[in-house]
Amino acid sequence: MTSKLDNAFSFQQQALALRAYRQQVLAGNIANADTPNYKARDFDFSSALQSAVAGRGDGALSMARTSSGHIAGGGSGAAASLMYRVPVQGSVDGNTVEMDVERAEFAENALQYQAGLTFISGRIKTMRAAIQGQ
Repeated sequence: MTSKLDNAFSFQQQALALRAYRQQVLAGNIANADTPNYKARDFDFSSALQSAVAGRGDGALSMARTSSGHIAGGGSGAAASLMYRVPVQGSVDGNTVEMDVERAEFAENALQYQAGLTFISGRIKTMRAAIQGQ
């Protein structure tokens, strides 16, 4: 039964893990907006998700175990390979962070993350209603 539940939520789990990782990357870019010679980083979410679903990841987004009694996660989420973002307008200090772009990407990613959580919550409610016979 556990494997069927894992399979039912595997895609959403991987998508949310990648969204959370992308949020960290974007937050790092925003935090370093004033750092000289800092290069903004990001990754292609759709290709990273395809790799994670296909099982081609290196396991960098594996689940953390806080107790020896927890089931080990398969490490099926793939850490995306970070790329440097090409700035539209260069800066004098060599920093490639463009705050408008970063804020827009951060807000969009947060919205997509929340939509994923809403979708998973809906599936859990549907399963719970089916189990309870409602």
